[in-house]
Amino acid sequence: QVQLVESGGGLVQPGGSLRLSCAASGFTFSIYAMHWYRQAPGKQRELVAFITTTGRTNYADSVKGRFTISRDNAKNTVYLQMNSLKPEDTAIYYCNVQRTVPYWGQGTQVTVSS
Repeated sequence: QVQLVESGGGLVQPGGSLRLSCAASGFTFSIYAMHWYRQAPGKQRELVAFITTTGRTNYADSVKGRFTISRDNAKNTVYLQMNSLKPEDTAIYYCNVQRTVPYWGQGTQVTVSS
């Protein structure tokens, strides 16, 4: 059974940083691309970043240059390092893996506010 557990969210000031973690289990982590999504109130869920099995990464334009996705296959964990945070980054952040069907974590709240 696939399980994704996000952590690391919190309240930060604009310009601050957070590192989100997603601990994965129930599948062979190393052979799947991993994704971070976010959803702000009243907005569509947005793909923030993904990382392939070979370590290739891609980012939404809105976070490019500020966020970094990485993975540690030995720990079955994917990370999202978020720097230079802006109020518009406020959202629930979700980890995702696409197998036969998509799997989602429970989400972790990121709030960027003064």
